[in-house]
Amino acid sequence: MKKLKERWGITSNFQLLIILIVFAITGSASVWVAKPFLAWIGLDRSNFPDAAWSGWVYWTLRLILIFPFYQVLLVFFGFVFGQFKFFWEFEKKMLRVMGLGFLVK
Repeated sequence: MKKLKERWGITSNFQLLIILIVFAITGSASVWVAKPFLAWIGLDRSNFPDAAWSGWVYWTLRLILIFPFYQVLLVFFGFVFGQFKFFWEFEKKMLRVMGLGFLVK
């Protein structure tokens, strides 16, 4: 845990605990929030044929569509738990690494 705290630039175990809780809540919430949207656009497993490749296509599309919900909720829950600065910097760094840094200039 010491390495993780040094890498993220945090000082207390409590702050680390809060950050890990935010990551956990965000992962679950992004899937839950995205579910009605995915149903609305027709991304349901039953809409894909029973071919060998359809599972890969379904899950790839689902993850790609859930990704934006995750990004927004990560910053939102970071704000709610008092860690906005950490998660905003984390978000900007992640987008830059993915080549989407122009979104946060």
